[in-house]
Amino acid sequence: MALNNAYSAYQKTNVTTASQGHLVVLLYEACVKNLNSALALIENGDKIKPSNIENFSKLLQKAQAIITELQVSLDMEKGGDISKNLMSLYLYFNSELTDVAFNHSAQKLTFVLDMVKELLGAWKSASSSTANAPAQTSMQAHTALNIQG
Repeated sequence: MALNNAYSAYQKTNVTTASQGHLVVLLYEACVKNLNSALALIENGDKIKPSNIENFSKLLQKAQAIITELQVSLDMEKGGDISKNLMSLYLYFNSELTDVAFNHSAQKLTFVLDMVKELLGAWKSASSSTANAPAQTSMQAHTALNIQG
């Protein structure tokens, strides 16, 4: 129990002191983790064991919540074409994941996962190459989102 509390405190400190770029990376990493876990539950023939359906749905919902958080954090005025393109991708990802929730398509889930991984790599490069200001004040408004997976 004490180990869980220490880990939670570490994660909270990591999030509240992170730069904005690093926060985006953390969100992408959590999304990848949830999508990988959901993909692992799909068996051959796009089937999921009845005992895994609830967990599968929760994992997809967490991934969609993260994607939605990324979507609403876009600055459409200052972001220009990059923000517009990301908005389109996020809408597409959530649409595909909604379809995956019903049809359990490993192919669609893998496609979204691969795209999210590509974006994660790009954000890791961008966040490490720029001097980002700590985002503690902006994260206080979004503390309800759980990125732990």
